[in-house]
Amino acid sequence: MNLTWKSITEIARELRNSPTVAEKKLWGVLRRRQLKGYKFLRQKPFVYEQHDHERFFYIADFYCAELKLVIEVDGKIHEYQKEDDYQRDLVLNGLGIKVLRINNKELADMDGVVERIMGFMLG
Repeated sequence: MNLTWKSITEIARELRNSPTVAEKKLWGVLRRRQLKGYKFLRQKPFVYEQHDHERFFYIADFYCAELKLVIEVDGKIHEYQKEDDYQRDLVLNGLGIKVLRINNKELADMDGVVERIMGFMLG
């Protein structure tokens, strides 16, 4: 598939405009520098490889540039794509980006999720 940077940005914008319930819930904690003053972006695209005009990319759920941290909110579908997620994490790690995966079910305990994020950021 041949995607221009503009079309990748449009995909990210569409994802921002239609977040999952879990993404909305976590965004309520991350937005407006509420988490220790760190700025997070939603649906951040990362082009990790390009051949001629073909771009290979991932769109991360949440990204903090200061920490080089991606937070992925994983729903039920991720139970069936663990190998894909593993490969994606390897690529992002290769770009110097840490990846924290949070399962939708964990969001029932938002204090625990915030603690986990803070531990991951500091650790």
